[in-house]
Amino acid sequence: MSPSRLVAAVALLGGVVATVLGLLTFGAQASVRPDGVPLAVSGPGAEQIAARGAEAVRWRVAGPEEARELLLDKEVYGVLELGHPATVVVSGAVNPAGAQLAQQVMTGVAQAAGVPFTVETLHPATAAGRTIPLAASALLWIGGLAASAGLFLLGRREGVAPTTGHRMALVGGVAVVASGAVVGLTALWDSTVPLGWDVLGYLLLIGVAFAAVQGALLKFLGIRALGVLGPLYLIAPAVAGTVPELLDPVYRALLWSWTPFRFSTEGLRSLLQGTPDAPDVLHGVLVLGGIAVAGLAALAIPARQPAR
Repeated sequence: MSPSRLVAAVALLGGVVATVLGLLTFGAQASVRPDGVPLAVSGPGAEQIAARGAEAVRWRVAGPEEARELLLDKEVYGVLELGHPATVVVSGAVNPAGAQLAQQVMTGVAQAAGVPFTVETLHPATAAGRTIPLAASALLWIGGLAASAGLFLLGRREGVAPTTGHRMALVGGVAVVASGAVVGLTALWDSTVPLGWDVLGYLLLIGVAFAAVQGALLKFLGIRALGVLGPLYLIAPAVAGTVPELLDPVYRALLWSWTPFRFSTEGLRSLLQGTPDAPDVLHGVLVLGGIAVAGLAALAIPARQPAR
């Protein structure tokens, strides 16, 4: 290939990569259209409020205790308790984007009805508490990726082929070290954030799951795996940082539905905010545990030939 054609081909490749990454990252934020945001309403006149709900909101009529239970289970993002005054109930254990939207919608309803209202926050979260769940997931991903890629590249440079034992040891080692880094940063940012054994165990599970699947892909795909693992670091947090009702249906189906970052982020958020019985904790344990088992099993399978 002549130099001029090479330049043209590489320039075209750069444009294609920019377009794809733009669609997969910034597009998830630029195309936000609230659709079916789940909220609960209780008290006199609840049926009328629910009947007037637009397409952007999906109201659920329930008693006061049931409505709050729905909020604790994260089946709704907020509760509007009608009365004089009305009470707008949100939770710090809910994704901040969903909680913010819920509060805006419910306060708007109360203001339109001319009813005084108060805002009550269950399990209030600090600024660090709202940031840490997604930040921890991203840091554990990039820590595992750096370690797995380093083992592959340095091993190839030194002419040493890592064994299955080496790869398994790396998964456990980087999970412990990266989790320790997250714990240290959390303590530095906000010493009031609870770091119990449940949180530490969940962090280790995330670290093992991420490092195992990264190591498995690098084992069988070689350096080409970085073309998949690298963009995931850009794509997944942008999608997991919001709620599905705020995503375009295309992004909701093709990205949010399968990204492991949403399981790690929301499960960790529930543990940090004192709601360990929320369903997303169990979902996260099952999904991340499955990823960890699959990744470790793949690492244990002998490769047919060394990846070039």
